[in-house]
Amino acid sequence: MTNGALTAEQQGRVQRRTVLVLSTGQVLGGIAFGATVSLGALLAADISGNDALSGLATASVTLGAAACAIPLARMAARVGRRRALTLGNLFALVGIAVVILAASLRVFPLLLVGILMIGAGNAGNLQSRFAATDLALPQHRGRDLSIVVWSTAIGGVAGPLLLGPGEIVGQAVGMPPQTGSYLFSFVAQCAALVLYVVALRPDPLLAAQQLAKVSSATTAVNADDRPQVARYAMFAIAGSHVVMASVMAMTPVHLSGMAHGANGMAPTPADVSALVGITIALHVGGMYALSPVFGVLADRWGRLRTVLLGQALLAAALVCAIFWSTEVWGVIAALILLGLGWSAATVAGAALLTEASAPELRTRRQGRSDSLMSLSAAVGAVLAGVVLANFQYSGLGIAALALVVVIVAFSPRGRSAAR
Repeated sequence: MTNGALTAEQQGRVQRRTVLVLSTGQVLGGIAFGATVSLGALLAADISGNDALSGLATASVTLGAAACAIPLARMAARVGRRRALTLGNLFALVGIAVVILAASLRVFPLLLVGILMIGAGNAGNLQSRFAATDLALPQHRGRDLSIVVWSTAIGGVAGPLLLGPGEIVGQAVGMPPQTGSYLFSFVAQCAALVLYVVALRPDPLLAAQQLAKVSSATTAVNADDRPQVARYAMFAIAGSHVVMASVMAMTPVHLSGMAHGANGMAPTPADVSALVGITIALHVGGMYALSPVFGVLADRWGRLRTVLLGQALLAAALVCAIFWSTEVWGVIAALILLGLGWSAATVAGAALLTEASAPELRTRRQGRSDSLMSLSAAVGAVLAGVVLANFQYSGLGIAALALVVVIVAFSPRGRSAAR
């Protein structure tokens, strides 16, 4: 080391280990988030007795993430990523316990509180992708970020697929209906907490800050900062997330209605859970499975071009939702394309935001981006429930498509950082 900073060789070694630790943590954290996405809307509709209120579950997740994104980012800037990620895990653990209690007591407001705390924990998961860029070389930012995002696929797909086994385990131990898989989520969050405390050393953000101090002391060159490009990146990330979250949040309710009206016979809760679980698992797979591909595209083809590719995939998804909303295959195709579009837009958008921000501004803007993304999606999820109740699933697709058009229309604002 020089003046306490990492050498180039040490930086590469620490970065590889950091990406591995963050990726493993994302696998574990994805299990909790995947279960919450799948069960939240169903639990909310069941306990409240009103399908129009089901969107409040996803809204609570995103509100929790929005409320904690900026505080966690500020905490990371002061004391490092490790402590911020650990605090996020603690929020999620408490939230899981509260959700189970709320389902047992059948208290709707308490359910929303628990889901909100799980969302607060998800703010830490979102921060992990930026943590992967702290020590990354500029030409590999998209790749390293996308590897961490991709890792979420394992837990995110496993979460919905654990609904069936979770119900079996839940019944065996006397848990409320549709909460058994939260046992798996609780164990996974505990493991992630221990992982970050033990293995995320040295802290990547603190190491990057030390490198920046050494660099500023040896060069008079100021870091390039492009606030207009950064603002567009935040807008594109938030808008793409709103499109994805709004449609995805209402899909379990839509599929449940389709199952009840398919043949005039009432399906069992297990049948509905299986259909929802498979659909959401495929959607989450679309969100994360090709993230490394989009990360490499963002590095080589350009950040902005990859963002626009994401908008094209989102538009294709919404066309399926509009014209084939009454077909199970059409809904599944829409959800897969929706996940792919989200992946391309958010991976490339996060890389664009990072490279358009001077080092001393990055953590602050990353926190603002996560907060804006989550808060916008919370509003979108609430409105999505109203749109679904009044204009059906196809109407929701039309409303989301309008936002995609706006993101594309403002894309010239992000061109100054295009490769």
